[in-house]
Amino acid sequence: MKWILPLLIALIVGLQYRLWVGEGSYAEISRLQGDIVNQQAENEKMRERNRILAVEVEELKFGLDSIEERARLEMGMIKEGETFYMLVEKDKGRR
Repeated sequence: MKWILPLLIALIVGLQYRLWVGEGSYAEISRLQGDIVNQQAENEKMRERNRILAVEVEELKFGLDSIEERARLEMGMIKEGETFYMLVEKDKGRR
């Protein structure tokens, strides 16, 4: 009979240890919930980025206007029959 009380105390201490410190403890659950919130925010950013890229891909596939705009801005291309004018500012130090 004397050994039952110490056994019960040891059992309770062991279970409490797991509850507060061990695997599946309150601290670990709290940390994992924080990780989930951070990951969900990152996923939302990536979804928005993917949505923007998908729209851009669609425009490039089917929209000739966006292709023309990129060619003009990035490559300096002009249409046949257009005249290109380049305005150059005077250098203020020179006359």
